[in-house]
Amino acid sequence: MREVTRKLVDLLDLSPMGDDHFQGDSEDLGFPHVFGGQVLGQALMAASRTVEDRLCHSLHAYFLRPGNHSMPIDYEVQRVRDGGTFSVRRVIARQDGREILTGSMSFQAEEQGFEHQLDMPQVEQGPDELKSEQEWGKLLAEQAPEKLREMMTRERPIEIRPVNPGNPFKPEKEPPHRQNWFRALGPLPDDPVLHRCLLTYASDFTFLGTSLAPHGRSFLSRNMQVASLDHAIWFHRDFRMDEWLLYDKDSPSAAGGRGFNRGNFFTQDGRLVASTTQEALIRERQ
Repeated sequence: MREVTRKLVDLLDLSPMGDDHFQGDSEDLGFPHVFGGQVLGQALMAASRTVEDRLCHSLHAYFLRPGNHSMPIDYEVQRVRDGGTFSVRRVIARQDGREILTGSMSFQAEEQGFEHQLDMPQVEQGPDELKSEQEWGKLLAEQAPEKLREMMTRERPIEIRPVNPGNPFKPEKEPPHRQNWFRALGPLPDDPVLHRCLLTYASDFTFLGTSLAPHGRSFLSRNMQVASLDHAIWFHRDFRMDEWLLYDKDSPSAAGGRGFNRGNFFTQDGRLVASTTQEALIRERQ
């Protein structure tokens, strides 16, 4: 495992505090606040620690306040129900006694049933033909303010290779559709809980920008206020985060200062393994 990936795995490895309470550290990715995917991934890990022999099949969460990346996060898990097949958990994430996220997760025992899925969409290029976001960051670094250069060029545990890369400093109006290949750097242990938590972490990258594409804006545009408001994930099939996944995203609507985004994760051989939705604040300050 690469060292940068090991640090992310350690970040998701929460410390038990007793009575279904857990504590996780925070990381500074160069954003003003804690990265939402980190809080989501840690919340799912906390809930998973209270369930045996069942894996998460759906997660629904609301971001309530921005997190402080200089402080740890406390996670309280509430055992809502354990049925014959499903278990439901509620998770509250707090910093300094204030709630920053609340969410519900449902877990299911392994079960066989009907099978169908949407076909994998056409993709222009495979991951081996594309540059990573880190490589694009190095090419664009001279256009960036000095405080952003380290964020754009640093080594990342989740490698992202955009299919149609744009310039966030000079965005153009484009259709509300984005595709990226995702993969964790280096091999990971055979732990399906970890792979789900890592996908949850990664699913917040590049997501809300899909709803900005038709408006010729990016999260770096002047006077833009952007933030994830909520996030949902459905896990359909097993997968590995150390193998390439296509994240295919679209934005059906933007209205009222909010952008709605949808996404699907496919393996390279076309299996649909997870789906996501998110509503985001995309407000242009007047």
